[in-house]
Amino acid sequence: MKEDIRDYIEGNVEIGEDTDKDELESTLYDDLFIEDSVTGNASGSYTFNRNTARDYVTDNIDLLEEACGELGTDDATIGRWFLNQDFESMDVTIRCHLLSECLHDVVEAITD
Repeated sequence: MKEDIRDYIEGNVEIGEDTDKDELESTLYDDLFIEDSVTGNASGSYTFNRNTARDYVTDNIDLLEEACGELGTDDATIGRWFLNQDFESMDVTIRCHLLSECLHDVVEAITD
């Protein structure tokens, strides 16, 4: 995710010496939350591939649990995702959960 965030910033944002980190981070958060190349939230899929998304989710099931708790995703929704093998929705949920932390790290690295 950090690489995707960095790529987005390098292609879309001009950062100067007087750039306010907090303002930049806030603006980017709003933009990237719905950016398919970072979270996949606009279309509902980052990978556009169920098998790849399944691998990402399987490797990060603990993050899915955290994300669902933080975002208020109910058990019925999670159950439907699993029964429908909607791994792309689960992957997007994890990515949205991690966005703030990853974005902060990238902004700090770029502006230092």
